[in-house]
Amino acid sequence: MGEAELAKVCAGQPLALLFLAGDHWRVAESDDVAAILPELDDAMGGHVVPLIAARADERALQRRFRFARYPALVFLRLGDYLGAIEGIRDWADYMREIPEILEREPSVPPAFRLPAGCGTDAVH
Repeated sequence: MGEAELAKVCAGQPLALLFLAGDHWRVAESDDVAAILPELDDAMGGHVVPLIAARADERALQRRFRFARYPALVFLRLGDYLGAIEGIRDWADYMREIPEILEREPSVPPAFRLPAGCGTDAVH
């Protein structure tokens, strides 16, 4: 799913889950999240449409949704941002976090934040 297609697809979808894997050769968790994506889909009972971001569009989507870490699951309502889960979680964490995200009102993604250790206090 490319960035241009996302708006068209999401316009008719009350809830969508966009999976952004990142470079699966460098990010081992990407394969793990990809493997549990069908299980998450089952757990959500078909209420959320799973989408997979095209690799070529992931950086643009990362800038748009302002997450810092791959893999990421971005939740959308009619294409508007609800929240994101970065990295891998325990199953119980998904089952706690996802309903909370889906209950939110759409909003602007949070400001981008640098990962720990990348701030101005880093040694040069």
